[in-house]
Amino acid sequence: MSAPARVAATASKSQLAYEWLHDRIVSGSLAPGARLVLAQVAAELDVSVVPVREAVRRLEAEGLVTFEKNIGATVAGIDPVEYLYTMQTLSIVEGAATALSAHAVGPSDIATARAVNARMRAMAEDPQHFDPVQFTRLNHEFHSVLFEHCPNPHILDLVHRGWNRLTALRGSTFSFVPERAGESVAEHEGLLALIERGASSEEIELAARRHRSATLDAYLASTGAHPNFPVL
Repeated sequence: MSAPARVAATASKSQLAYEWLHDRIVSGSLAPGARLVLAQVAAELDVSVVPVREAVRRLEAEGLVTFEKNIGATVAGIDPVEYLYTMQTLSIVEGAATALSAHAVGPSDIATARAVNARMRAMAEDPQHFDPVQFTRLNHEFHSVLFEHCPNPHILDLVHRGWNRLTALRGSTFSFVPERAGESVAEHEGLLALIERGASSEEIELAARRHRSATLDAYLASTGAHPNFPVL
């Protein structure tokens, strides 16, 4: 194998290891504090330790993995303060984006969003098979229909950054508060009803912000951290 081919093969294996570990951390399969034994991961993926080490370095740079003396690589814990600030910011910018988009959300958009919400409802009503990661993906899909028409590219960029930050933090709040899923679905329907009847921008923005804040409150209450944080 030529030198360029070896580099490409190593990079490909590193990407494989990165995606494998990233998916398991974000989904919660690898819980905070779980130790990452590089040799075990390499054996699982049938690769050498080198690409696994590179993947772990990437995950460390993203804040999903930490190195501890005499322990090695472990899955990073969730920073509740960072989560708080991300959700507070997202409630503001996503609320604004949803309100600014409302006039451009047509019947086909409403139908698409309602179909996504129906899938979410079915999942929320089946606790035994509830998949928080898939539920969150559908949640993002639902909200994207409502905010992607935002005419202000700077606000829209902030919304995208907020969602990306949530994914980096751990992917799904609903892993911690699955009982919030049914309430979220009902609030989605309320948002759609407001947009359908041509409610004011202020009313739509407030409803969108309250929807996001309710998820934040549920998470903080479930962790016992809620009383100690300055919630907006």
